[in-house]
Amino acid sequence: AWVSSLSMGMVFFCSPIVSIFTDLFGCRKVAVIGAAVGLVGLLSSSFVSTIEPLYFTYGILFACGCSFAYQPSLVILGHYFKKRLGLVNGIVTAGSSLFTVSLPFLLRVLIDSVDLFNTLRVLCILMFVLFLAGFTYKPLVPNTKDKEGGKKGKFKFPPGKKICNFSVFKVLSYRIWAFGIPTALFGYFVPYVHLMNHVKDRFGDSVPEEVLLLCLGITSGVGRLVFGRVADYIPGAKKIYLQVASFFFIGLMSMMIPLCHVFGALIAVCLFMGLFDGCFICIMAPIAFELVGAQDVSQAIGFLLGLMSVPMTVGPPIAGLLKDKLGTYDVAFYLAGVPPLIGGAILCFIPWIHERQKLKERAKPVDGETTEKMLENESTLVSDTTEKPAKEMDSGF
Repeated sequence: AWVSSLSMGMVFFCSPIVSIFTDLFGCRKVAVIGAAVGLVGLLSSSFVSTIEPLYFTYGILFACGCSFAYQPSLVILGHYFKKRLGLVNGIVTAGSSLFTVSLPFLLRVLIDSVDLFNTLRVLCILMFVLFLAGFTYKPLVPNTKDKEGGKKGKFKFPPGKKICNFSVFKVLSYRIWAFGIPTALFGYFVPYVHLMNHVKDRFGDSVPEEVLLLCLGITSGVGRLVFGRVADYIPGAKKIYLQVASFFFIGLMSMMIPLCHVFGALIAVCLFMGLFDGCFICIMAPIAFELVGAQDVSQAIGFLLGLMSVPMTVGPPIAGLLKDKLGTYDVAFYLAGVPPLIGGAILCFIPWIHERQKLKERAKPVDGETTEKMLENESTLVSDTTEKPAKEMDSGF
């Protein structure tokens, strides 16, 4: 359990560092090197005979490689797609839902037939495919290397302010978004971690709890495709209202889990929860592009994922402590529904704030442009008045 927890935490903890490297060296190099490191970590894990080395090979090395391979896959989409960015993100992120549904069954068959270590070697094939896919990332937006040294020049290491681009936090709407989402995530992942144990406590072994994971995975994939397409029709920062709706429904569904005394009702809750989970995930990158622009989106996503790692790590253990103290998960699920509602309420103000920021930014250059136009008009008037006598003299002769 600690190996998998360390692995999941490292994927998000590394995100700010990944964003810096993406800005410095581009999406292609970071994705390829990340996939290669992940491949080495996974392959070395298959030769480990005790648990202790797995903390490094799987919990750190493999997880860091996955983190370096994952984030460029979100950033590169904004280089190629503008009008259909939401749909494209939905298609790309729907792949994880597809494997969430299918991979557990494949892993069970592989482990039963060829044991755990050979299963890890089979999974190395997927990492190798990821390695090859990284070579297709051809960025269209110049990175820091191109800006500082030129495309053909030598690489000049940029100053610290450009390496860690904290200027994204000067954008008020992004600042609210970057702290509002982690607030919501304190309770967001509690159902995903503790739902199976809750089902066993309430229904025993009489129900197939794997069906709930299947429902979550399928509807999450559907939600990513549907809401990704819907997001393309919503202009600007108003896309955030989709995340507000997703937090509201997920918080509500979390509070309804203890009220479900029939397994069918729990299936319905999981269907809705998966649908809006897909909504939340697929529009993260499009919102980041709207708030900070294409040049700063890499570190904007990296900082956000880094901040997300704290509540993702802290929330589920707190719910587990409540269960140990109270003997039931009911209070934990009720309380888990509160942070998403609070986070969603915070995000509601972002579109209004973002529009005000854009109006202020437009007002500054407009004054300068109008002054230049007035000067140009004056110069043309002067030139016209000087040219008219000359033309009259020419016509007279």
